[in-house]
Amino acid sequence: PKVIKERVVVLRERGCKPVTVNTYLRHIKSFYLWQDKEWKIPWLKEEQKIINTLSEESVKRILKLPLHKSANLRRAQLVRSGEDGSARIHLSIHGAGLRVKVLITGAAGFLGSHLTDRFLADGHSVIGIDNFITGHPDNVAHLAGNSRFSLMRHNISEYTAVDGPLDGVLHFASPASPVDYLEHPIQTLKVGSLGTHNALGIALAKKARFFLASTSEVYGDPLVHPQPESYWGNVNPIGPRGVYDEAKRFAEAMTMAYHRFHGVDTRIVRIFNTYGPRMRPRDGRVVSNFIVQALNNEPLTIYGDGSQTRSFCFVDDEIDGIYRLFNNGDSAPTNIGNPVEYTVKQLAEMVVEVTGTPSPIVYKPLPEDDPKVRQPDITRARAMLGWEPKVDVREGVRRTIEFFRTLVGSPRMTAR
Repeated sequence: PKVIKERVVVLRERGCKPVTVNTYLRHIKSFYLWQDKEWKIPWLKEEQKIINTLSEESVKRILKLPLHKSANLRRAQLVRSGEDGSARIHLSIHGAGLRVKVLITGAAGFLGSHLTDRFLADGHSVIGIDNFITGHPDNVAHLAGNSRFSLMRHNISEYTAVDGPLDGVLHFASPASPVDYLEHPIQTLKVGSLGTHNALGIALAKKARFFLASTSEVYGDPLVHPQPESYWGNVNPIGPRGVYDEAKRFAEAMTMAYHRFHGVDTRIVRIFNTYGPRMRPRDGRVVSNFIVQALNNEPLTIYGDGSQTRSFCFVDDEIDGIYRLFNNGDSAPTNIGNPVEYTVKQLAEMVVEVTGTPSPIVYKPLPEDDPKVRQPDITRARAMLGWEPKVDVREGVRRTIEFFRTLVGSPRMTAR
């Protein structure tokens, strides 16, 4: 049919790599060869319209179009329940000098901006997406003029088109602190569902590896301690924190569905409490709250009696674990966090000591569904990635305090 030949000509005229043209032809040939009307490929709508009008001669002409000798005409196979879910789309960036191009959603956020820096530092290219609901332009301002970085101001929960090839799609967009997802509950649910769906669709279309930034919040208020990846959690789906917890649980389910059904090469990281430079002041996270209050000589606010525990991982360590997981991991969820536990009261006392603030510590009622304990079991990350955190919490807190000192007196340090 004329439409197919015209598309092939256009692809070649645009200088597309042979693999791009061959991939298109492979899908076309497979589609016509089996004439499977149940096999829906969104970007083949024009071709689907003429499937029933094809003559035998037309099919023969299709099959004579040039196709790379290694192309595979097998129909895509659904991975049945209980079968091996190994991905049929693979990416490796281990080769010496090999450079890749990735899309990072939430690229102007706390973790997204650090992850962008890591890819760029290793010579790769990054397209960032952020709508700045919780991200901040300052986090990527230092990348202005970098030819290997571009930033789209866009909401990934809406239709998203990205030109050109991609090797990876890393979905980090989401409000991630209690203050933020309680202020933006609908947006939080949308980015975990629609945003994840859109990002997975891009990865599928580009044959790229997909990486989901999930969270330790999928464990809820855990009844198992520390939390291994095999633990299913204890979450209140209708509580105020449920908008974040369930959004991430749904995102994990959708990621695994794309892995099993479409064969997308996927990764899922469950991120535990992370802190460091570029955290947003007054974002409701315990580390940033304590530091901002201390530097402003305000009382440090502990919710509850301070006996609840958290495990704090410095951002450099967290990004290293995430980067290793992207490169060397598998499709199963993986905890990345610091297994050393601190009570919230111990953290507050450490911040008071390191900052030298005269601020007192005050106590307020514990919010609904606030987890009592949080500690990752990182056995899997140690064995598979050779990863564990290196930065001591006290040293990490000192570095984070130095970052926040540069913001003292700025509008960003004022109360919300």
